[in-house]
Amino acid sequence: MKFYKEKNFKHTEIGKIPKKWVVVRLGDSEYFEIIGSGINEFNGKKLYISTKCVDGIRIIGTEGEITFSKRPSRANMQPVLNSVWFAKMKNTIKVFAFTEENNDDINKYIFSTGFCGIKCKEKVAAKYLIQIFLSNFFNRIKDSLVTGSTQQDIKQKDVEKISVPLPSLTEQCQIAEVLSTIDQAIQKTSEIIDKTERLKKALMQHLLTKGIGHKEFKDTEIGKIPKEWEVVRFQDLCQKLKSGGTPLTSKKEYYNGNIPFVKIEDITNAKKYLSSTLTTITKEGLNNSTAWLVPKNSLLVAIYGSLGSVAINTLEVTTNQAILGIILKEKAETEFFYYVFSYLDLKKYAKRTTQANLTAEIIKNLKVPLPHFSEQCRIAEILSTLDKKLELEKNERMRLEKIKHGLMDLLLTGKIRVKAD
Repeated sequence: MKFYKEKNFKHTEIGKIPKKWVVVRLGDSEYFEIIGSGINEFNGKKLYISTKCVDGIRIIGTEGEITFSKRPSRANMQPVLNSVWFAKMKNTIKVFAFTEENNDDINKYIFSTGFCGIKCKEKVAAKYLIQIFLSNFFNRIKDSLVTGSTQQDIKQKDVEKISVPLPSLTEQCQIAEVLSTIDQAIQKTSEIIDKTERLKKALMQHLLTKGIGHKEFKDTEIGKIPKEWEVVRFQDLCQKLKSGGTPLTSKKEYYNGNIPFVKIEDITNAKKYLSSTLTTITKEGLNNSTAWLVPKNSLLVAIYGSLGSVAINTLEVTTNQAILGIILKEKAETEFFYYVFSYLDLKKYAKRTTQANLTAEIIKNLKVPLPHFSEQCRIAEILSTLDKKLELEKNERMRLEKIKHGLMDLLLTGKIRVKAD
């Protein structure tokens, strides 16, 4: 394929497009058919697909098998050949299509009414419409038309109003081929990420309960562990375990200093290592609050909000009252206990009051496994290797997605045209 820059444009209701392209509405029956609710009666069972079963352009799971007579009321959308489906909810981009390539799937699935289905007629390539439904400009329009309070979604009468650019059928197929090639690369990267995450989960379960190379095990209050390991209260491994505090927000002189100030969103964004914060405070702010300086390579644990989120700080920080700073003793390896806490799922230890929360006392009294320090380090190293691979693959996926969005902006507006060699 060859690419060239378009020079001849016309102004339309959706912006500038090449002169030979047309603008059509999804309600235009010459080009599209909006699929209404209602399904054909069937024998046996089919798989029910709700919007949460789709990730991007992939079906990643199902809601289970249904029969015609015993099915959820929302299981009421019938897939057909050359149809493209998008999730109707606001701020949700999920698209799936039924084409000649996956023709067999048409009889396998029933879709939820959370999807809108558009059947493409002869002048429209379904693969091109997939890319339109994935584009930022389509989703901006869709989101501007949603209605409802409990659940905001777009109604069929409003779907009909949406206009889309349409080149010739040949060019539609060429554009779709270019963009779907990147989609395939993104999908392969996502599959590697999924596989690595499954491996990490399985390895965590094995390494944090069976260790490395052990043959003899013992029963304990936290389950079966290697005979050489101990079970200890987490408090026994801590030099210091304390939440922070927030300086008065009315005091401007307490903020925008050089001390990183950790809040819930910082831990959520940090994943494993925390190397920056959205907020900083001054030394005066630190001295006039219950905040304290947490040295680098300490554990940070969220006890409110994003319960049980854990990170390791790579710089000296202070925290608000929703975050515990934990300095471990020499016999406890920080990265190992990062993985222990991640494996334990701290949310299940939360106190159930008006709002579920953890406390310093709950964390102190947790019973945890204690291998020899050298084994802690080896376990942490193995799991860290997988984390590094995950980070590389996720960065690669972000790079591909950035390329894809850039190409979509150029190809779907006709700024750059594509033609076969």
